[in-house]
Amino acid sequence: MNIRLLSPTTINRIAAGEVVERPASAIKELVENSIDAQATTIELIISNGGLTFFSVTDDGIGMKPDELSLSVERHATSKLPNDSLENISTLGFRGEALPSIGSVSRMKISSRAKQSVNAWMIKIEGGTKSEVLPCALSQGTSIEVSDLFFSTPARLKFLKTAKTENSHCIDVIKRLAMAHPEISFIVRDDNRSLLKLSKSTEDLFSSRLQRLDAIMGNQFAENALLIDSERENIKVTGHIGLPTLNRGNSSLQFLFVNGRPVKERILYGAVRGAYRDFLAHDRHPLLALFLDIPPDQLDINVHPAKTEVRFENPGIIRGLIVSALKHALAEAGHRAATNTSKFALGAMHTEYEKISYNNSQHNFLQPLKQFSTDSKFLNQLDLSPSARNIDEQGPENNHSEYPLGVARAQLHKTYIVSQTQNSIVIVDQHAAHERLVYESMKNALKKEGVIRQGLLIPEIIELETAATELILHWAEQLAELGLVVESFGKNTIIVRETPALLGEVDVKGLINNLADDLAEIEEAATLHEKLSHVSATMACHSSVRAGRSLNGEEMNALLRQMENTPHSGQCNHGRPTYVELKLSDIEKLFGRR
Repeated sequence: MNIRLLSPTTINRIAAGEVVERPASAIKELVENSIDAQATTIELIISNGGLTFFSVTDDGIGMKPDELSLSVERHATSKLPNDSLENISTLGFRGEALPSIGSVSRMKISSRAKQSVNAWMIKIEGGTKSEVLPCALSQGTSIEVSDLFFSTPARLKFLKTAKTENSHCIDVIKRLAMAHPEISFIVRDDNRSLLKLSKSTEDLFSSRLQRLDAIMGNQFAENALLIDSERENIKVTGHIGLPTLNRGNSSLQFLFVNGRPVKERILYGAVRGAYRDFLAHDRHPLLALFLDIPPDQLDINVHPAKTEVRFENPGIIRGLIVSALKHALAEAGHRAATNTSKFALGAMHTEYEKISYNNSQHNFLQPLKQFSTDSKFLNQLDLSPSARNIDEQGPENNHSEYPLGVARAQLHKTYIVSQTQNSIVIVDQHAAHERLVYESMKNALKKEGVIRQGLLIPEIIELETAATELILHWAEQLAELGLVVESFGKNTIIVRETPALLGEVDVKGLINNLADDLAEIEEAATLHEKLSHVSATMACHSSVRAGRSLNGEEMNALLRQMENTPHSGQCNHGRPTYVELKLSDIEKLFGRR
């Protein structure tokens, strides 16, 4: 077969195969054009998931008749004035979208340029364009697309149901809307409104947070932390959720580079690195981050969909994101997500069945001082004079001076109940103490190192061959954390010293759990990440277990230490360490409000 040139129509259909994967892909290209055209309102109408019809209408600067005709020619664009790919500041630049969409659909473009009296229209069907004709339209552009993929029916076989395609279309709009709170977005189908986002005139951070809250759910704003950091002319801004506000997937993680939504492994890796100390590996935070980079340090001409980018200095960007997120999380202190309190209140219900009480069986007024004292736990906490004296000063004194209040009781030997001026706080003693020990170990590693305590009788432990080899392979790093292990014959190790922070610990259980956890650590992880992972395992073993009685002095000491320890609002797995129930919400439960 002889080599020959392809026809323009065939070329456009091939290009459409990359640019227009589904209706959402075409809508993304058209909405990006509207944003580049300085629109303040963008309206999308979808029918049958975009399979039979969709339209995008904006109030942007519009096009003149000659520009309208040129816009449907391949590689015609107004966005590269000097043909430079090194300084791209617009969302679109290829000049492929309109001819690609027009080659696989029936498309009509109507436009009226700013300060122009007349509007003009052009039609494209399967790549064949009509004359430019006058029409009626206010300022801006309206693009109607019917029968997408009618000229390439094979593509239709790979599309999903109308409901699924509809969902993809709305998701595209949401992502673009996050980066542009100054623009109103309206999405409708044949007879109902699917999405309405009003534009904001407030400052950038407030506008973004309002838009994010509207898209990600009304729990996000009240549990969001502000990000605003800059390094070497690269800036990252946005909002991230508290660790206790997490999900089982990453669908509510949104990353933008110069206003463009992207899916970039370096950025997602940086997010995982920043949250590594706070979430289990199968939990994901909620966030939206906006990276602003000089265009000459960025290559966005990687893929036709423009969702992939390449950075000139990826290490600087990763470091900036990790440090910015960790700083914000540290500033949050012991704060936990408010959604945990709402879940708790939602789980409560009133029982109207009459219940008789027998005071001889239930001593509800048992004072705190009757709780048994566990001196081993007491020695692990930093007991300030204020913590010691609180429960001696009467039930109504001092509770307003402390964010987590004053301990009033222990329930089921697991939960500490404390009172603040306008709320009740319920603390999971195991989760809270686990976090405190973990943070103490991290601080010790940064300073003089973890203090060891020698075992009066060294612990000899038999393990499987693989576990023995793994523990001995990590012996040097474990020693840095205060755990000294040595070989003691075939499949046997001896433990001579343990971290003093752990107090009295089940050494055999600790070693077995460490062996399991070490097997899961990726080889590519940094030494710091590996040590943090091991520290978390050790902290879990040293924690105050559920089922241990604490007296008032111990409970208040735990509360005070939580208030003074960063990240104490969540355990090492991202679960909340406490729930705060506002008095006003409790009164609603009892019909007082």
